[in-house]
Amino acid sequence: MNKTELIEKIAAGSGLSKADSKKALDATVAAIKDALVAGDKVALVGFGTFSVNERPAREGINPSTKEKIQIAAKKAAKFKAGAELTDALN
Repeated sequence: MNKTELIEKIAAGSGLSKADSKKALDATVAAIKDALVAGDKVALVGFGTFSVNERPAREGINPSTKEKIQIAAKKAAKFKAGAELTDALN
């Protein structure tokens, strides 16, 4: 499912127009992104939790030259599915 199909599903399920559904989806995604950038967790009960995972700097190996390289520390978005979502999938 892509963004356009998701907007159509939101519009059909909520009775909103496609334009309003697009605005709602964009606002939701922006709010989640802003919270993660600020270092907060976003917990949607029954669906899951979005959080930030900090990965430390580490040493790696360049596969083509076999020389050791330093991989910088970084932050990555993480999603953990909630119990209801997990149950629905199984």
